[in-house]
Order: sequence, then C-alpha cells, then structure tokens
Amino acid sequence: MYKVLFLLLLLPCLAAAQQPVVPRDTSFTVHSTYLKVKPNYPFVEKVKPVLPAGVSTKTDIPYSTIGNRNLHLDIFYPTSKSRNAYPGVLLIHGGGWRSGNKSHQVPMAQQLAANGYVAVAVEYRLSLEAPYPAAMHDVKAAVRWMRANAATYGLDTTKIAALGCSSGGQMAALLGTTNGNSRLEGTGGNNSRSSAVQAIVDIDGILAFKHPESKEGEMAGWWLGGSYEENPGNWEEASALTHAGKNTGPTLFINSMHPHYHAGRDEMIQKLSKHKIYTEVHTIPDTPHPFWLLHPWFEPTFQYTLNFLNKTFRKIES
Repeated sequence: MYKVLFLLLLLPCLAAAQQPVVPRDTSFTVHSTYLKVKPNYPFVEKVKPVLPAGVSTKTDIPYSTIGNRNLHLDIFYPTSKSRNAYPGVLLIHGGGWRSGNKSHQVPMAQQLAANGYVAVAVEYRLSLEAPYPAAMHDVKAAVRWMRANAATYGLDTTKIAALGCSSGGQMAALLGTTNGNSRLEGTGGNNSRSSAVQAIVDIDGILAFKHPESKEGEMAGWWLGGSYEENPGNWEEASALTHAGKNTGPTLFINSMHPHYHAGRDEMIQKLSKHKIYTEVHTIPDTPHPFWLLHPWFEPTFQYTLNFLNKTFRKIES
C-alpha cells in the first residue's frame, strides 16, 4: 500500500522532470514596465487581474505538444449558457518575441469574458527557445484548439479575433493576414481544424519589419534568424503588410504616440480599403509604449477593443 502511495506522489514529479528546461528572458514584466514609466507619469498604476462575476476560468491547459514540450493557455468564458454561441478572442502577449508571458493578457481576457467573449491568453515559444516561424505555428495551433473545444466553452467558431500587444500585435496581424498559409500552420495539433481568424486587434505592433518608420533591429533579428541582410526572406514573410488582402478580416489599430510601433499601418489600411475591408485607428495621446499594462490607459484600450469587436461580431454600433 505504501509503495503504491509513494508512486502516486512521485508521478507528478516524474512528469515535470520530463519537461525540457526552457530558456527564459524575464526582463519584460508589468512591474518593470511600471518602474520604467512612473518617473515620467507619476499617476500610473499597474493593471492587476480581477476575475469578474459571471466569468469562469481554466488555467494552464495544454493545447499543443512539440516533442516533449507542452504549451499552455488560460481560458476565460461566460459562466451562463447562451442560446447563441459566444465570439472568441485569442490574446497574444508582447515582449519583443523574446520575453513576456501570457499573464500579461489576463486582465484584458477577463474583461472580454465579462462582456460575452470566450477569451484565451496563450503561451508560445519565444526566440530564446525557437526562432520564427515557431511562434506562429503555436498561435495558429491555439486557434485550432479553440475550434476543437468550442462546444465545451460555448464558442462560435465562425467569429474568432486575434488580439496582440507590441510584438504580440505584430503576430496577431500576421495571424490574421495569413489565413490558409500552409507554411505557418505547423503540426501543433488539431490540424484538421481551421486556424483562420475573422478580425484583428493590433495594439502598437508593427506591420512591416523593413520600413522607413520601423526601428526593428537586434530583437527582431533574434526571432527572424538574423538581420535583414542575413535573412531578408523571413523579414518580408513575417510582415503582415506582405500578406494583407481580400482574405483579411476587419482590423483595429490602437497605438501609442510613437510612430515606429505602427510601421506599415497606413499602407496596410490602403491595401484593405481596396477590398472594402473595415479598419479603425485610435492613437492614445501622450502614452509610453506598453500603455495597455497600466492605468489609466488600460480602460480606453479595452473600450476601443470591445466597441470594435461588438461592431464586427455583433453588429452593435459603438
């Protein structure tokens, strides 16, 4: 009996030991952002997760396995059942493709769920672990997981948006402009499902890596397998502007006052307008770059997002 009990206690430890050691860059956090911003904006406060009433959550759900590496997501969804399924949002954190984690997107996911959305904050492989296009394979696998598990969470599989911040915004835009691109699908699970998304929310993420307004350098190079001169193909392919066209969904851009974080935005709007695809732009004045992580800027960021998603998926005019 004691041997059986011992083995049962040991099994979780053995499972954890089998997980690979993943290199981490922990330099980009909510707290480090707060400390950096506060000297110039003494009124700021950190945005903290608070689970609203009527919202259920499940955390650290494995959604994809790469070798012996499990990738996880957190899901937030309305507790009450609805006769109509809820639209979904995949939330992709920022951190220069090298740092950050899914917890950064939890407050936004919680508030979206409180307003009738199935919201998923996703972990993906960062540049210290795997270069491009691994992260894109991961987020597309996460969309497929959402569709495969739609019945459990009351998700409408025809209405899924990709939302991202900074480098996550770049990824959300690339995800939304490459619907059906087989190179970026990967083999992360549920491959019989579609990874297409029907809308994009890009929060201060660039649309083109090689662009007069872009200042991307070493951070992008770590992810894209070298500098532009060393690997121009990846720099072009990873730019949403390269792919934007008739298969792109309605797109919302929310920007700080720094123009280099929306490099390629105006050209992308022009491309989408030729196909009569709706776009919306909001620039929040006098804002540092990771404004969405801090009060008082979280609230307008969320409200712009909710209004856009309601207009896109529920035909509610803001």
